[in-house]
Amino acid sequence: MTQRQVLQVFEQYQRARTQFVQAVAELADRPQSIESLQNAGVMSLLRPLLVDVVPTIQQTAALALGRLANYSNDLAEAVVKGNILPQLLCSLSEQNRFYKKAAAFVLRAVGKHSPQLAQEVVHCGALEMLVICLEDFDPGVKEAACWALGCIARHNSELSQAVVDAGAIPLLVLCIQEPEIALKRIAASTLSDISKHSPELAQTVVDAGAIAHLAQMILNPDAKLKRQVLSALCQIGKHSVDLAVLVAEAEIFPVVLTCLKDSDEYVKKNGATLIREIAKHSPELSELIVNAGGVAAMIDCIGSCRGSVRLPGIMMLGYVAAHSETLAMAVIVSKGIPPLCACLLEELEDHIKAAAAWALEQVGKHTPEHARAVAVANVLPTLLATYMDPSSSADLQLKAKKALKSILQKCTHLPALEPLLHDAPPTVMKYIIEQFSKVLPHDSKARRLFVTTGGLKKVQEIKAEPGSLLQEYINTINNCYPEEIVRYYSPGYPEMLLERVENYHPASET
Repeated sequence: MTQRQVLQVFEQYQRARTQFVQAVAELADRPQSIESLQNAGVMSLLRPLLVDVVPTIQQTAALALGRLANYSNDLAEAVVKGNILPQLLCSLSEQNRFYKKAAAFVLRAVGKHSPQLAQEVVHCGALEMLVICLEDFDPGVKEAACWALGCIARHNSELSQAVVDAGAIPLLVLCIQEPEIALKRIAASTLSDISKHSPELAQTVVDAGAIAHLAQMILNPDAKLKRQVLSALCQIGKHSVDLAVLVAEAEIFPVVLTCLKDSDEYVKKNGATLIREIAKHSPELSELIVNAGGVAAMIDCIGSCRGSVRLPGIMMLGYVAAHSETLAMAVIVSKGIPPLCACLLEELEDHIKAAAAWALEQVGKHTPEHARAVAVANVLPTLLATYMDPSSSADLQLKAKKALKSILQKCTHLPALEPLLHDAPPTVMKYIIEQFSKVLPHDSKARRLFVTTGGLKKVQEIKAEPGSLLQEYINTINNCYPEEIVRYYSPGYPEMLLERVENYHPASET
């Protein structure tokens, strides 16, 4: 056999390996082929190809494994059990950029499924290799490494801490400063995934100088980048007053308010969530937002969108209003009550309605003036109907009842309370009657109106337990009127009068 014939055998072997691994990589990208590949023992056949002498075969084998692991938790576990991860990493630092990207894809595909699988990726020493990849010259390698680190960090604080301990944070902050938009996006997303778990992890991101760079990108025209930037700032600021102050001091106001008008729904939602997370911490931070025009901008945002996009905005208005009478009045003056009431009427999801009920409570609970503003917007009948609706969830009913109670206990605007007398159940009625018992003794016009509109008659029809608070309130109301008036409007009194007429014998008959 000549040398040429010998070489031909090796060339055929190489061609066969190349064709095999390319075909498997293509099949692994089709869900309908996955089971057949698994049954054929594809993992054990791909593993030795990771150390093949031909670089393209190595890269394609890694790509195929990544696609398989990405498909399901079971296949990702098969990659781990097949001892493939150490094989993948053994010569990573010496490999070219194509192999590095493919290897990082495998690590990401395994780590994304569960904390247990992510821990397996950490155990095999992948974090150190991924951090080295963050320093690579090629932006695509950096991007793949960022993505893998994010998939590991997002599960829990322990895995995030492992990413921090591997030295990833300073390099991720450098990545968000790179010119490539895709790299900026995924680096910001990874910083968000690390920051979300605890104040300590968020502080490590802050200490690396991330806030200033993230804040500068709020106005970037790329919607996907803005989503991640807003999310990262939100995850940093949500943990404590101090962290929220640091985010606010990066001069994100009023710049971030432009996001509430963005055409991208996720930018809008993430912007609203960021503002909510800052507003919740303190009256001072809420005041900063109000002074920047944040309340009016959020009210416009709630009015212009539907569904879950509304939720952070509703919550933000509630947090602002909860802090003080002044801040609640800012929500009222900015015409925030009608959109919140509209959310109760329009939304299909009970948790969004519950948030609206809670926010309305925060606005109306402070003083009679606040309660009146809520009442005249016809909110009380809507809350009552929501509370009494059998299809409302238990949480929604609870929030609606609590809102009714808080607002009613401050409301002295009787015309808004009177319609409720005819529909309210006993659990709510006592709060309505209590307010009438407070106001009527001191207001002669209200007493007269209470009779002519049928309120006094309705009160006489209420059956209260003797000695109960409700009975005390009814007695207080009745004591505001002459005894004969009360008797006249008591149930059965007209029949009794008619009976007396029938039984009356004039003097002329005798």
